[in-house]
Amino acid sequence: MTAPLEAAEPAVQAAGPGDERPTRRGTLQYALSKAGGALFSIAMVIVGTFFVFRLLPGDPVRNLAQGRNMTPAQLDLERRRLGLDQPMIDQFFDFVGKTLRLDLGISYEYKRPVLDLIGERLGPTLLLAGTGLVIAVSLGIWQGTRAGWRHGSRFDRFSTGASLVLWSVPTFWLGLLLMMVFGVGIGPIPGLFPFRGIESVDAPDGFAYILDVASHMVLPCLTLVAVVYAQYLLVMRSSLLEEVSQDYVTVARAKGLRDDEVRRRHAVPNALLPTVTLVFMRIGFVVGGAVTVETIYTWPGLGQLFYEAVRVPDFTLMQGTFLLITVAVVVMNTLADVVYHMLDPRVRSA
Repeated sequence: MTAPLEAAEPAVQAAGPGDERPTRRGTLQYALSKAGGALFSIAMVIVGTFFVFRLLPGDPVRNLAQGRNMTPAQLDLERRRLGLDQPMIDQFFDFVGKTLRLDLGISYEYKRPVLDLIGERLGPTLLLAGTGLVIAVSLGIWQGTRAGWRHGSRFDRFSTGASLVLWSVPTFWLGLLLMMVFGVGIGPIPGLFPFRGIESVDAPDGFAYILDVASHMVLPCLTLVAVVYAQYLLVMRSSLLEEVSQDYVTVARAKGLRDDEVRRRHAVPNALLPTVTLVFMRIGFVVGGAVTVETIYTWPGLGQLFYEAVRVPDFTLMQGTFLLITVAVVVMNTLADVVYHMLDPRVRSA
C-alpha cells in the first residue's frame, strides 16, 4: 500500500464501519452532481450542433443535384422534402424533438436513417481506434515509467525526444509519408502493406480474412499510435517524477526493498492516477475515431462518414455523428472524474 493511501486508512478505521456511509453518500452526491453537469453539457451540445453546422457554406440541395440537371421547381420540391424550406426555429424544434426520441433523421445523401449508417460504421471505428488506444496507452505508460524512473538517462532523453517529435508532426503529413514509404513503395521497392479500405476486393474467408483486415490496419493504426502515445508517456513520466521525490519512496528504499519493487508497488500505482483520467478522456474520442486518419486511408468508420457529411453538407448526418462523438466524450469525462474521486482519497478530502 502506498503512503498516500496508508495515510487515509487510520481515519477510516478509527471512525468505525458505521461511518463508511457518509463516504459512500459523498461519492454518490459527487457522481450525481457530475451527472447533472454532463446533462447540461449535452443539452448545450444539442443546441450548438444544430446552429453551428448551418453556418457552413454551400447549399446541400444544389450539391446533391450536381450532374442531374434539375429544374428550379424540382430543387424547391427536394428542399421541401428535406424540410429545408421551413423557418430555422421550426427546424430546430423538430431536431430537438427527434433527438430526444433517439431519431437522428434521414441522411440527405444516402437517403437512409442516420442511426443505421452510424451502426454500420461504428464497428470499423472501434476496431481501429480501440486497437490504437490500447497500443498507445501500453507503450506510453511503459516508456513513461522507465523514462521517469531513469530521469536523465539515454532512454529518457531518446524516448521523450522521439515522442515529442511525433506528437508535433501533423497527422495528415505523417499518414501520407507512411503511405508513400510502406504502402505505395519507393522506386523498385514495393509497398509492404495495403493502404485503402478495411479489406481486399477478393478478401478470403476464415482466419485468412482476419489477417487481411489486420494488414489493412497496420498503417492507419501506426499513424494513430505515433501521434497519440506521447501524451501518456509525458503524463506518466511527470507523475512518476513527482512520486520519486516523496518521503514514502525514501522510506521504502531505506527498508531495503529492491528498486524494481519500490517502483512497481509504491511509485507507479500513485503515478497512474492522472493517466487514468487521460485514458477515460481518450476513450470518448475512440467513438469518433480519427477523421484525418480514416480519410487518408479511406477507412470506412465514423471519421470517414463525418468527412463525407461535411463535403455535401449533409446536415442530418453531420448532426448525428457529431452528437454521438461529443456525448461519448462528455460521458467519459464524467466517468473519469468519478473514478478519480473514488481512487484518490486526497480528492475526496478536498
